[in-house]
Amino acid sequence: MNTAERDLRLEMLNSLLTTPHRKLEQVAEIHQLIVELDPIFYGHLAVWYQNYGDVRDHKEVFIAHLLTSNLTAHRDAGFVMLQEFPPYQVARVVDFMKQQRNKMPRSARTAVQRYLKTRESNPALFDRAALRGRQAMKHLYASLHIKPSERANAILFRNTPPEGSLANVLKQLAKAENAAEQARLIVEFNLPYAIAIGAIKQLTPVVLVALINSMTPQEVINNLKSLKDRGAMDHPEVKKLIDSKLDLASKSGRVAAFKAQVAADTADFDADTVAKLEKVTNEQVKRRGTISRPTALLVDKSGSMDNAIAIGKQLAALISGITQAELFVYAFDTIPYAITAQGKELTDWERAFQHIRAGGSTSIGCALEIMRQKKQVVDQIILVTDEGENARPYFGEVYKNYCRELGVMPNVVIVRVGSYYNWIETQLKEQQAPVETFTFAGDYYSLPNLVPLLTRPSRLDLLMEIMEIPLPVRDDK
Repeated sequence: MNTAERDLRLEMLNSLLTTPHRKLEQVAEIHQLIVELDPIFYGHLAVWYQNYGDVRDHKEVFIAHLLTSNLTAHRDAGFVMLQEFPPYQVARVVDFMKQQRNKMPRSARTAVQRYLKTRESNPALFDRAALRGRQAMKHLYASLHIKPSERANAILFRNTPPEGSLANVLKQLAKAENAAEQARLIVEFNLPYAIAIGAIKQLTPVVLVALINSMTPQEVINNLKSLKDRGAMDHPEVKKLIDSKLDLASKSGRVAAFKAQVAADTADFDADTVAKLEKVTNEQVKRRGTISRPTALLVDKSGSMDNAIAIGKQLAALISGITQAELFVYAFDTIPYAITAQGKELTDWERAFQHIRAGGSTSIGCALEIMRQKKQVVDQIILVTDEGENARPYFGEVYKNYCRELGVMPNVVIVRVGSYYNWIETQLKEQQAPVETFTFAGDYYSLPNLVPLLTRPSRLDLLMEIMEIPLPVRDDK
């Protein structure tokens, strides 16, 4: 693997830390570049990310590129993987292909047609999809000129849903006069919260219980602020039910790692609810793997590095929850500050960092110099910084001494924040030291994407693991 190819693959991994927030064009360029230069790796990476990634935007761009690829194996894999998406994501993939890829291959249209016909043939599956993604389903039929079945046409386009369909049940819910009847319909037909809430005129504890019972743990997390705003937290029995769903979320394999933390930041929840949400985050992160190598986390607290401090807290909580080896945490400006927490939860690290304030000049090497003096040996160093360094000791010089005296050559992972430079990266590459850079341009929701990069012995191990994931194959040709 030559240097240019290696860097390109790592740049692709780096891009996974970007959360485009529905602006898919922001990550389209790197996808396009690597699918052209290394299509074999791209195909395996797409499947790997479908299984282990968190950011839906990236999953959609992967599928769009597979479906428009010149490789038959890519198109077949995209065909299979598309079938797993909810309607709104399928619609976004179609729009991306048309608007960004400027093409809609026949095989891609066939994939969408298969998606719709599979659901039409299963009324329960179709009703659920139409209820949650009505506009997306209509968009797919109309934009690709796919003729709907008679039943699909009645539900989506004529607004005359047949008796027994979920769309018809929703109409009954809107007409129901009392809470008992509303609760019965919600429970009997398992109506989703986001849809049912718009049809209910008066929300009572009985109806809230019915709604929450029908929600998955992830749906409870996604709608926690809405539930709070509607008074759900004010009723002890309803609150108890929400708590039980959050407890289940810690063990579920279908909960996004940092969505619970994002939920905790969106509203003024009580301490018990915040603790449960943090537990969900910690338990979900642990499912990603464990760190078996001694690790140092060095966080820049110099002037204008408030963002680095915030990210440092999150990374400290994330890493401490999954490490089986020593973890050394330092904040630094021109002197290092050793950070220790009394536990592994985010709240513990919040307290540990509470007196750390951004300010001062920058010596990125000062923390590593203290580690050298204390003979704190690590196999990997994570730097959260903009790489701007204007005071001694300089990181590149200290790193050389650290390696020589302690007999190690730690892998350096630079998490870039703000308007960054490439000073540290350049210094380390001149020494032929193992260094990777990742630009944090998203939000905390994307941070778990770092976990696979920290739990493997090397970047090569991670790349080879990705290459060993087989592409799904169509079985209907």
